[in-house]
Amino acid sequence: MSSLEQAKRVLRIEAEAILGLIEKIGTDFDRAVDILLHCKGKVVVTGMGKSGQVCRKISATLASTGTPAFFLHPAEGIHGDLGMLAKEDTVIAISYSGETDELLQILPLMKRLGLAIIALTGNIHSTLAKTADVVLDLHVREEACPMGLAPTASTTATLAMGDALAVSLLKKRGFKEDDFALLHPGGTLGRKLLFRVKDLMKIGKEVPLIRTDSDMKQALMEITSKQLGVTGVIDDEGQLIGIVTDGDLRRGLNKKGNFFDQRPADIMTRNPKTIHPEELAVSALHVMEKYSITSLFILNEKLYPIGIIHLHDLIKARIV
Repeated sequence: MSSLEQAKRVLRIEAEAILGLIEKIGTDFDRAVDILLHCKGKVVVTGMGKSGQVCRKISATLASTGTPAFFLHPAEGIHGDLGMLAKEDTVIAISYSGETDELLQILPLMKRLGLAIIALTGNIHSTLAKTADVVLDLHVREEACPMGLAPTASTTATLAMGDALAVSLLKKRGFKEDDFALLHPGGTLGRKLLFRVKDLMKIGKEVPLIRTDSDMKQALMEITSKQLGVTGVIDDEGQLIGIVTDGDLRRGLNKKGNFFDQRPADIMTRNPKTIHPEELAVSALHVMEKYSITSLFILNEKLYPIGIIHLHDLIKARIV
């Protein structure tokens, strides 16, 4: 069998292992989700070997989607780490055979503490299954390993079941994008969901503005000094009525007649695109991309310009 054929075989077996879980999910899954939802402590995910590696991922996924969780290594547990457990915790114990020695050794203490135990196992008649309060069946027809030795399809199925639990929980909790962002402030998605226009906009003297009675020299100086390639034009009441860009100035130079005899108000773009300070910064990016512009003025409720945000501000904040 060629490497290509072998790869297709492995992917087919592992895909079938995941699809096989669908018919196994029933009321026990609902009970597991309900137990986790009402857990007043933390969710302790525990397992040995390859199952332990999957446990680490499941606990990380739970924690990042609103369910406090951590991984407990069973071997370390029997040498003191059981002290991490508290009476209001819930346990997800994972062992495909359901007979992993290190895991079975820590189950009695967990039961003594009155902790609810959710078992993920491929053997629903195992010691682990008999000890648990809820059992989720992970049995797979075959491993992708040709010798049937290395956990492959079974660990893939376990990982998928963990994701199913985590996603079901976040939906039950009403977990939103903003909640996710708060738990991922260092990531790109977190920045996109956390930063608002008001957090990045330039304010005060950094905002380029001229009045309707200003001349072209004043417009040129304002655009040049503020280095944003644009200036806003405000009326006598201070409301934004248009903008003049450096492109408008270049086009003005190409017109017949003396450039400085023109008025910025005559060449400005009226009703420019603006944005509210409470909008997400990524929304400002979307507007810029849609209209092929590089800056947006921020207006308050009275249409007074209170700030400006430039594409460079979004780049510096790594929103782009």
